[in-house]
Amino acid sequence: MNKFYATVFLIMAFASVSAQEKRVLSLEEAVKLGIANSKNLKIDQAKIEESTANLLAAKNRQLPELTVSGSYLYLPFEPNVDLKIPGMSGGGPKVSNVLYGSANLSVPIYSGGRIKYGIKSAEYLVEASKLTTENDKNAIAYNISQAYNNLFKANEVVKLLKENLASSQKRDQSFSKLENNGVIARNDRLKAQLQTSNIELQLMEAENNYNIANINMDLLLGLPDNTVIEVDSSYIGADDLGKPDDYYLNLARENRNDLKAIDYQRKAAALGTKSAKAENLPSLAFTGGYVAADIPKLLTITNAVNVGVGIQYNLSNIWKKNSSYVQSKAKEQELAAANDLLNDNVTLEVKRDYQNDLYAHKKIDVYQRALEQAEENYRITLNKYNNGLETITNLLDADTARITANVNVVTSKADAALAHKKLLQTTGIINQ
Repeated sequence: MNKFYATVFLIMAFASVSAQEKRVLSLEEAVKLGIANSKNLKIDQAKIEESTANLLAAKNRQLPELTVSGSYLYLPFEPNVDLKIPGMSGGGPKVSNVLYGSANLSVPIYSGGRIKYGIKSAEYLVEASKLTTENDKNAIAYNISQAYNNLFKANEVVKLLKENLASSQKRDQSFSKLENNGVIARNDRLKAQLQTSNIELQLMEAENNYNIANINMDLLLGLPDNTVIEVDSSYIGADDLGKPDDYYLNLARENRNDLKAIDYQRKAAALGTKSAKAENLPSLAFTGGYVAADIPKLLTITNAVNVGVGIQYNLSNIWKKNSSYVQSKAKEQELAAANDLLNDNVTLEVKRDYQNDLYAHKKIDVYQRALEQAEENYRITLNKYNNGLETITNLLDADTARITANVNVVTSKADAALAHKKLLQTTGIINQ
């Protein structure tokens, strides 16, 4: 019976593992996939379409307006018709229905520049929307890089702890034999086993962190949440930091899409101010029309065509304050202040992330030296222990220091890679 349950358990475990899809992804592939499936970018795309629709509406204002109307009227009661035309006085014919129609054409000639400013302003806002989307792509690329980095670190720590657990378990077996032969005390063997248990707990925590990081990556990339992502082993590479921070600051000023977007918004606001000011000017349009009517037994009108020029001016502008102009000027001032603040923030972000990048890479050298020292210390301590010159406690402490140093080297390299990605995102070139 026990064999039967064991077989069923193994079959179920195999089926569970088989149901999980494994996928090897490089960071570049993960970023492309994440951008393609980003829900935030779908919202941005809808905003671009909205801005494009506003541009279309602005362009439509320069096109001719043509309206056609017609009516048929039935008169249930006989109207009183008294013609005042000389020679035709008295009652007229009986009228029971009226049919008439008209067509009117208006072609704008001059509107104080409101149409022209409106079109150009809408074009600027479309470009600003597109640049905002590109800026969001940079942020998404960094978020995915951060999640990928966490998955990479968790995976490396799991592998490292598994290796150390295997070594520790092998040492426990040796110590058990030594204890049975009376070479070491039981207390020393228990201390070694306690070390093994601690490594097991660290491994469980690392595996839990890996599973959480994997689920996070699946959601970010739009993959099924049971997809097991295998990170690219060549994720950590050499980063070029041989240039000063001013180099990256200039890159940011040239490539930051949020700086370009706010520039287009300022241009649109300036045109909005001109358009609001133009509301105080008259508008001029070419007009044309056609009228046809038929009143049976009384009147028929055909070919009544009219053409002319119409002018329109709102006299209330003389005493009313132009609130649209005041609002637009305030918007210009707001965007100017926002632009100055954004430039200050860009400078701060680039210099901060540059320093963080330098710091992260310097930490690698320190942790690498610490690892060499920990390895040498463990070797010496082990040699002394084998010769009866060192305690088991010091040996286990040296082993713990060696494990910690290995973990620190791996995580510091991954953190340095992420710090450089952050610098690239701040300069606006992470997706280039």
